[in-house]
Amino acid sequence: MSDNDGVTSPDAPDDRDCRDAPGVPGVRGVPGVPQALGAPGVPGVPEALGPTGPRPRLPSPLREAADERFARHGVRLLLKRDDLIHPELVGNKWRKLTPNLEAAAGRTVVTFGGAYSNHLRATAAAGRLLGLPTVGVIRGQELADRPLNPSLARCAADGMRLHFVDRSTYRRKAQPETLAAILRAVDAEDAYVVPEGGSNSPAVRGCQALGAELRDHGGVDVAAVACGTGGTLAGLAAGLAPGQRALGIPVLKGGFLGAGIEALQQAAFGARRGTWSLDDRFHCGGYARTTQELDAFAEDFEQRHGLPVERLYVAKMLYGLVALAAEGAFPRGTTVAAVITGAPFPDAGPGSQVASR
Repeated sequence: MSDNDGVTSPDAPDDRDCRDAPGVPGVRGVPGVPQALGAPGVPGVPEALGPTGPRPRLPSPLREAADERFARHGVRLLLKRDDLIHPELVGNKWRKLTPNLEAAAGRTVVTFGGAYSNHLRATAAAGRLLGLPTVGVIRGQELADRPLNPSLARCAADGMRLHFVDRSTYRRKAQPETLAAILRAVDAEDAYVVPEGGSNSPAVRGCQALGAELRDHGGVDVAAVACGTGGTLAGLAAGLAPGQRALGIPVLKGGFLGAGIEALQQAAFGARRGTWSLDDRFHCGGYARTTQELDAFAEDFEQRHGLPVERLYVAKMLYGLVALAAEGAFPRGTTVAAVITGAPFPDAGPGSQVASR
């Protein structure tokens, strides 16, 4: 550990034991950011997730990654290891779910996702650990008559009730009449509803703590994150200091995410917050799409840095950063922190190629 910037050296051990991790120094004073789930003082939430559950590892580790693809351009790469926060609520899911679970106050949590949703798995795990009933509304009525895939089987094993809807209904899920019909169908009309991907105002304010952790550590100039629904970037940018900027790498094609992030910040903070931008070039064909080139890049990065690389979000972000460094997008002397928002799902097959936001 460096004496002056809080960055762990590249050869530091990858310690995944969260049980004795400290609390969240330097974050509790951020306006609108609740204390972390599992920390004392959160109303209605036990000190740990379950009676013997691990505490969150917060702030998440910030580790230097010596990589000549950046160094030759005078760029320093850091890895912000949010994937090490908690073994079951991995990465940004902890930050986004924490305030929502607090707001649920013991009510059934209803949320939405695709057949391999990281968000659904995290919500189901949190429900099991906290004793909260959970319902997952799954995109694709045709899946109801098929055997559960490993991701949905994990959700069900954690106690989540699965409700499948046709894709047309799923697209209209935010419309009040459609949502009301879904809640009636799952017998949860008084449920606390979390949107697809977990991105709402409480989640954005929760992710503000991520930016706060990067304010004073490592001399970070740019904080980069993969974007699905945009909630993590919206909060990250709001938490950074003046002079720092957030860079989002969308994993969906279409170029529409900017307006969504602005709307999330408007709802959470009343205005656009922080300095942020998007680069839409690295989605590799769209959501849940990969390429042989991306797979080869991810495998190489794993070998270089001993980091399991989740393909559908993290790999695209890291691939984009390497390309941007080669293009000269970062001035010499820039320090870039790449936020590792998740880990591969171990039961999803080779390369963990299947996931949904």
